[in-house]
Formats: sequence, C-alpha cells, structure tokens
Amino acid sequence: MPHGHSRLGAGGRSTPSPPSSPRPRHGRNKSLGGGGGGGGRGPKKGLVEKLVLVIVSAVFRRRGVLLFAPVLYIAGMVLYMGSFGFDVGGRRSADGPAPPGSVYRSPQVFEKLWPLMETQSNSSFNALTMAWSPTLHQSWKPCGSMTISQTGFTQLPESNGFLIIEANGGLNQQRLSICDAVAVAGLLNATLVIPIFHLNSVWQDSSNFSDIFDEDFFIDSLKNNVKIVRELPEDMLQRFDYNISSIVNLRVKAWSSRNHYLEKVLPRIKELGAVRIAPFSNRLANAVPSTVQGLRCLANFEALRFAEPIRVLAERMVQRMIRRSSEGGGRYVSVHLRFEKDMVAFSCCEYDGGEEEKREMDIAREKGWRGKFRRKGRVIKPGANRMDGKCPLTPLEVGMMLRGMGFDNTTLVYVAAGKIYKEEKFIAPLKLMFPHLQTKDTLATPEELAPFKGFSSRLAALDYSVCLHSEVFVTTQGGNFPHFLIGHRRYLFGGHAKTIRPDKRKLALLFDNPKIRWENFKRQMQDMLHRSDVKGSELRKPGGSLYTFPMPDCMCKQNKMRHKQ
Repeated sequence: MPHGHSRLGAGGRSTPSPPSSPRPRHGRNKSLGGGGGGGGRGPKKGLVEKLVLVIVSAVFRRRGVLLFAPVLYIAGMVLYMGSFGFDVGGRRSADGPAPPGSVYRSPQVFEKLWPLMETQSNSSFNALTMAWSPTLHQSWKPCGSMTISQTGFTQLPESNGFLIIEANGGLNQQRLSICDAVAVAGLLNATLVIPIFHLNSVWQDSSNFSDIFDEDFFIDSLKNNVKIVRELPEDMLQRFDYNISSIVNLRVKAWSSRNHYLEKVLPRIKELGAVRIAPFSNRLANAVPSTVQGLRCLANFEALRFAEPIRVLAERMVQRMIRRSSEGGGRYVSVHLRFEKDMVAFSCCEYDGGEEEKREMDIAREKGWRGKFRRKGRVIKPGANRMDGKCPLTPLEVGMMLRGMGFDNTTLVYVAAGKIYKEEKFIAPLKLMFPHLQTKDTLATPEELAPFKGFSSRLAALDYSVCLHSEVFVTTQGGNFPHFLIGHRRYLFGGHAKTIRPDKRKLALLFDNPKIRWENFKRQMQDMLHRSDVKGSELRKPGGSLYTFPMPDCMCKQNKMRHKQ
C-alpha cells in the first residue's frame, strides 16, 4: 500500500542520538515533569536557575555579547518553564487535562449518543432516499470518446519506436501509470507495449495486465489513436538479446511536462528504437494540451475495463447488493475503510490499545518503513495528527457520522477494505449501527472468491466495482482508490460524484467531546453531507487531475431541456 509523503511533522528538539522507538519515552517525560504536586518542582527549579545564572555569568565575561545577556536569561527561563508543560507527542501534561485529540474519546461519545440513535431507528426518513439534491448541479455527459474518435487516425502514421513502462504500486496506481503511458505514447507517436506490472513489496500481487484488465478490449478501444502491442516484435527482441533489461531505462522526473518528453525522450526513441521508463508512476504532468488529456480520458474511462472473471463476479455482487437493499429501493452506501494495520501504523495515531498497541505499531513501522520514523529530530505527535485530520477514521466513527447524517439502521452498507486492524473489536460497533453491513466475504461465496485470494489487486477490483455503483460512496482517508473512484462516478452519474468527503478536522473536534448533544451532532453531520453534495460536481482546476475531476476535459454540459426529457 504505497503512500505519498509522510504526514508527520519533523519538529521537536533534537537529541544526541535517535530513540529506539519513534514514540517519546514515558520515563523521560516523568523525569522532566516530576510528580503531580506543585511542590515537587522546587529542587529542580533551583538547579535550572543555577545553570542559567552560570551561563549568564559566562556571557557577562565577554563584552561582545553583553547586550544579549537579558535575552539569553529570558530564553533560558522560558525553556525551563516550558519543559514542564510542553506536550511531546500529544502526551498528557503532568498538571492538566490531556491536550485535544491526544485521547481517543470516540467510544465515550458513542456511549452517550447510542440510546438517542436507537430511538430514531426504523424512522420514516432515511437520508439514502434524498442524499443528493438534483437542483444543485448542472448535468454533464461523457464526450471524450466522441471527440477522440473524431480526431483519431483511420491509419496511424509510422511509429517512432517502442515505449515500455513499468506500472508499480497497487491497482489504481497501476491504472494511473497505464493511462499516462497511453497519453505519452500518443504524444510521441510511439508504439506502447502492454505495461509490465512490478511486484510491489507491500501489495505482493504477482498479477500481470491481462489478469486484471481486458487486454483485447484495451488494444481495440485505442486502435485509432495509439498503437499497442502485447510484446516487442522478434527483430527488436533480437537486437536486445531477448533481455528487456538491456533496453535503456530513461530516468524521467515526476510530473514531467509535454516539452520534456518531446525534447528528451522522443530523440532517444528514434535513436534506439525502444526505451523503457521504470518506474512510471506520476511521470506526466497534470497540465498538458487537450489532445493529450483526451487520450487520458479515453484510456481511463473507456478503454480500461476489468478482465472477464473480475467483471462477472463484480456484476453478481452488485446485483446482490441491489436485491438486499429492497427497503432502500435498490440503493446502498459503500464505504472505503482505511483501517488496516499498516495504515494505522503509518498515520502514527493512537487509539485505545494502550502499551500493547504502541509496541505493535512501533514494530509495524519498523518492518514497513525501516528507520523512517526513528530519524534524529523526528517527533511523533498523535494528538496533533488527529486534530489535523490525518488519522484514519475508525469503523465506529464512520458509523456515528452516517447515523448523524440520517442513514438509519435499515441502510445496506458495503465496506471495501483490506484486513481491518483488530477487526473483531473495531468492526463490532459499525455492525451494531448498521446490521445489514456487507463485505466481499459476505456478499460472495468462498468458492467464488477462491480464484482471487492472494491477489490484492484483483480483490481491490471487486471492491472498486461494488463501490462504483452505490448510491452513496464514503471516502475516509484519501489515496488512489477514492481519487479514481470519485472521478469514475462523476463520469457515470452526470458529473456528480455522489460522494461523502468528511471534514476530518471538524470530526476530530466533535469526537473529542463526550458531552456533545445529539441534536448538535446531527446538525453538524447534515451540514457536512450538504457540503459534500455541493462539491460533488467540481470542475478540474489548473494542475488538478482529470482522473478525479473529469469535467470539462472528458465531459460536456448536457442540454437542460434534453436532460429534463
């Protein structure tokens, strides 16, 4: 599960050597803070003051810095006073309440609100029936394929050479690489070789292109715009001794421009006959000419469809969801839940597992990102991360949010996720709030899932398909999965993403208040749902990705009168 930049701050005081764990040690805090009583600071205060006076005396002996003596004294006293009240890593201060976000209080909030939620179960109103307001949005329709087919060649010009790319990461990072490779091949008038899938150390999926995507359909859909072959022809293989690694690998920087490819890559393709670019993820800028964007549209929204075994099972799963949601008129909610062990570890957030959880997360971080979180100067602040909206939402928090928005206990909910951290414990309250909860393991039989087990990208493709056709999609933690899915839903649903994108900073404040009133909580959640509705039809901004925002590059405004008809 690759992720981008670290979300952690790099602040804090440096120490002579990094601690063995990325978490601050309790022993050190106690040695600084002393006991709970105010009188416990006397001897330490005298010692620090003596140290400051020694420093100041030394300064006074050097006339050149005499003017800085008062500043140094004040700085020393501030440092001394702050050393007792400074909350390293969001820990509880010795003399006051825990800072906001440093304690996972959502269970206490749930305990207070649950009886009130229960009184509104099986109500006549369910937000599922009217989550989205049709009056807020203009209607759009796909037009990228029409535009591209008009400008496509009946016979492609002679190719300048072969482009070989390596698609790394999980399902949707691979999707990104494939679509960008189509765009680059079209830009360079090169022949694209079906992308090679890199065996990722996190995903551990040995699938190749045809295991996940319909290869024949992909080639045929793009035949008027980009030439695609399954492998290099015999003469080219002979030239490189049948060894792909002998082909020059061009190191292309992330987000490279159109001009870079025309000026740096095209001459090498013409010279060598074939080049590789590996890795290829995020190697093309978002801002490129409309003809290049058009190829991205065609590749992502039209040419890439899942392989038949995935498609067949996914269609069955969607139909089962529709049948089981009879009370919702065939509509259901899908949730992309990012609460796997490695996600929790990477976020450096704390929940309610105490010392056992801390040790477990330290081990997971070291295993997955060796040494990254133990660098000198690195300070982990779980409370600050939570208040900044960087912590993965727990199943409990997702459930409370949805119930507050008006989705009652009759709502059919599909959870798309990997292996949830301590699943039995964390998923139980979500099932309590939504008894009709489904996952791929409950929706498909063990026999149906057997061919997909051990292949994380194929399993993710099943989740993607069920989420794509839901009435409401809920994203909880970012990443390529929701980014591509939101764009795909806009493309299918007239430009509207029909997606709840929570304000996680606001949620952190609300879940940190066990005294919150149900009416206030509901009002805040319904406002959040309304804001998601308003932002559902956002257009792509300069520098934005059309994979998330397909308008206006891939879609055209629909005539209002025709839309009403």
